Amino acid sequence: MDNTFLTLPNIKTSPMKTFFRLIAGLTLMTFLYACEESHNEIQETDTAPIADTLSSAVQDREDTVVAGALKLYPLEDSPSFNDAILTLNTPGEKGQLKNDKVHFAYDIKNYELSKPTVEGSCAIDCANSGQGQHIHLILNNQPYLAKYTPEFDETLAPGHYIALSFLSRSYHESIKHYEAYDLRQFTVGKVEEKEVDLTQPMLFYSRPKGEYKGKETKKILLDFYVVNATLGTNDYRVKATIDGTVFMLKSWKGYLIEGLSIGDHSIKIELLDKEGNLVKSPYAATERKITLRSE
Repeated sequence: MDNTFLTLPNIKTSPMKTFFRLIAGLTLMTFLYACEESHNEIQETDTAPIADTLSSAVQDREDTVVAGALKLYPLEDSPSFNDAILTLNTPGEKGQLKNDKVHFAYDIKNYELSKPTVEGSCAIDCANSGQGQHIHLILNNQPYLAKYTPEFDETLAPGHYIALSFLSRSYHESIKHYEAYDLRQFTVGKVEEKEVDLTQPMLFYSRPKGEYKGKETKKILLDFYVVNATLGTNDYRVKATIDGTVFMLKSWKGYLIEGLSIGDHSIKIELLDKEGNLVKSPYAATERKITLRSE
């Protein structure tokens, strides 16, 4: 390229040539300046989103754990129902009930029982109750009872009971905030008086449960209820053992299990303290069996 376009015009050249060279030089300089500004703009506006995307991808990989054929990852797209409220009116806290037929009565606000949960991928991909949203009633950490009305009677054997009640989506994922659950104790029949400190950290098993068939076997919901404890990297954690494979969970969420074969499987959950030791409380470890069938 003729370098004269990038210099001042020679005063000895003709006026016409000087004019055209001046115009050409200014045009080229304007073009180069525009290119430089465009390059700077791309660097300033595009760098942050790219970094955010990479950070998000890394976080996704941290939340998803793959071990052999098994894959465990959090269920993220469920409707929150953050204003849902559950209040248990009877039986009362530390109640002593003479009759084995126990009446349970709840007040439910901002949440509809017996209505399907249609939002979220689990509404399509997971096992769902045909009767819709419900209450999980867990007595002494035994398999939950699904209840679709705010009042019902339950026949209980004589004994001391720790009762956890919480609201559940129709695909059995729990609503996880303070006002959506109730924890209390009571006795049924003529039994020795007993009182348990319900302020201790405790872990209750909810899902998976029972048998799964066909499409339901592809994605299995792992769900549990934590009370009086906060999960975190430097806090309490849940150790989930699936057929001998260990997963350390640092967030209180529902999780999906993929890769389970047809047949019987073992699921165990344990609540660990900050030092990695099993918490010493009435309910800190539970193991259940489930069965997957092809149809």
